[in-house]
Amino acid sequence: MICVLITHIYVNDVYGQESGGNIFRADGGGSSHKHIKLAPSYAWSLLEPLGLHEPAVIDTAMLNYYRQSIPSLVSDAWTTTGNLGSEGINEIWAERTPVSDFFFKDALSAWLLTRDKMKFYNTRIPTTLLSFNTGGGRETTQDRLHAIFSGNINKRAQVGANLDYLYSKGSYANQSTKDLTWGVNGSYMGDRFEFQGFYNHYNLVNKENGGITDELYIKDPAVLQGGVSTINSKSIPVNLSNAHTRYVGGELYLNSRYKVGYYEHDIINDTTVISTFIPAASFIWTFDYNNGKHLFLDGSPGETSNFFDHTYLSPYNTRDVTEYFSIRNTVGISMLEGFRKWVKFGLSAYVTHELQRFKQTPDTLNRVDLDLEPFPDGINFIEPSKTINLLRVGGQLTKQKGEYLTYMARAEFGLIGPAAGDINASGKVNTRIPLPFDTLTVAAYGEFDNRHAPYLMTNYLSNHFIWQQSLPKTQRYIIGGSLKIPRSWTNVSARFENVTNLLYWNEFNIPTSANTNVQVLSLCLDQGLHFGIFNWDNRITLQQSTQSDILPLPLISVYSNLYLLFNIATLKVQFGVDCDYYTKFYAPLYQPATMSFHNQNIQKVGNYPFMNLYANFRLSKARFYVMMSHINQGLIEKNYFSMPGYPLNPRRFQLGVSVDFAD
Repeated sequence: MICVLITHIYVNDVYGQESGGNIFRADGGGSSHKHIKLAPSYAWSLLEPLGLHEPAVIDTAMLNYYRQSIPSLVSDAWTTTGNLGSEGINEIWAERTPVSDFFFKDALSAWLLTRDKMKFYNTRIPTTLLSFNTGGGRETTQDRLHAIFSGNINKRAQVGANLDYLYSKGSYANQSTKDLTWGVNGSYMGDRFEFQGFYNHYNLVNKENGGITDELYIKDPAVLQGGVSTINSKSIPVNLSNAHTRYVGGELYLNSRYKVGYYEHDIINDTTVISTFIPAASFIWTFDYNNGKHLFLDGSPGETSNFFDHTYLSPYNTRDVTEYFSIRNTVGISMLEGFRKWVKFGLSAYVTHELQRFKQTPDTLNRVDLDLEPFPDGINFIEPSKTINLLRVGGQLTKQKGEYLTYMARAEFGLIGPAAGDINASGKVNTRIPLPFDTLTVAAYGEFDNRHAPYLMTNYLSNHFIWQQSLPKTQRYIIGGSLKIPRSWTNVSARFENVTNLLYWNEFNIPTSANTNVQVLSLCLDQGLHFGIFNWDNRITLQQSTQSDILPLPLISVYSNLYLLFNIATLKVQFGVDCDYYTKFYAPLYQPATMSFHNQNIQKVGNYPFMNLYANFRLSKARFYVMMSHINQGLIEKNYFSMPGYPLNPRRFQLGVSVDFAD
């Protein structure tokens, strides 16, 4: 009903121009109106901090749609607790983001629709992208429902909504996830006024099993079962049976821009006057509200005492609650690119004020009378609530128009609060070089970042972990570039980073700062080979850390996809097998109480290919697939661990469908 109504308003109010033929009525009937010629749909995302537009793709591509239902879709080297929708960390350093102000969010960021992933659509006619993926049996079922709606009220105004519901019981005991994300958005693109805004809400619940008790249940179950070599994955004992985490949060983002300029008037056929507004400058206001609430609950005191080294607040049960919100206002002024022929760039200046508020579990107990474990040395009291004010100023130089050269440079300086002395300066340039039979795309970028440690990394109170410390600012120097050759399906990239005072979690799961420089060199080759219906896509990443005890990374990561691509009448088919692989390294351990990944130097994981056999199809506006994931389980060594104690999902059959409902 909503789609039909919006279609009717849009067609009759905006595109009432006559161009021959009959109009298609939203109610399915005929009409004497003439046919409408609709402009193509498009999408865009927003660039911080002033909301500049960057072209984005509408996700209707057929190839590799099946990867939506496996955890490794996130990265070629993804360390995870195993289940789809559960916590994980990216082991491709160039793709990993720094620790955020609310670090609990980092482990689940792959499943959250945050500002940097948000897209806006102008679809001309109402469009709904609806997908459903499922797999596993009754005890291990994995279902995911995903929907995106966008519809135009007229050619300038758009409204949209999104829903992502993921429910998976997991392949191992006490591992289930139930993740719900929903949101609404809208935009208005007028001559003088522009607006983009959205609100996204998320509620993610994860059972925490603390990993399996003995890895021999995977590697050699006969040793533990009196010669029986098979075992149901759900019956493998785990460390925690009554613990779970919940992360609840949301983001309200409003970006508005008022433009000043002038009109140019063109006369066509001596009678028709077409007026075009040319914006020269704009005034920008951006409002960004984020909030988050983390809960860790554990009701089994016996398991708690065995699993955790310390218990500070209650030996009977754990109920850790940490809350956070941030209100950020940015105002800026911008001279717009191209309002005169000689103005080849845009120039902006802005100021940002941010208010942060943290609330933690208060310590109200009589520690002596209850015979509780004393706080670590030097820590007597941690404030249950903390308010922080931050002020930053910055400027931005951009060139977004141009067939052969675009660039962007930005500098930002912290003035007040913990941000005082913070500096971020970054720049990137893209150029296209025409060749006789192809066009090279060359990009280069660089960044210097001097940033203070987030508050919760310096002050934290919970039942099992407490810290109060001063951490120095982290300095990062980054340079990199890429070369893309479309005709040969080649994309090569390189990146070098030097980090001083790298912030990381040590072997005791306490945030700490490296007292030495850490350098990481990354090289990546993305190469496709295509001969008729035969296709072989490969991505190889080489990365080397100079301090592997502080920053362990897999030396080589590979994603390889070998498939046939052909048509059967109007049915398009992709049939093949793919593989994720990375070399052995000291993968981190996961700590469920803080949802963090900390260093260990006892056991390496890796050197195991995770393979999927699939058939992927497209028919008209529908995509669908069938897949047997982890097809190679048991065919080679049984050492399929993502990190110590957390095995990858065993073999399972999965399927899914996605339909583009464009009215």
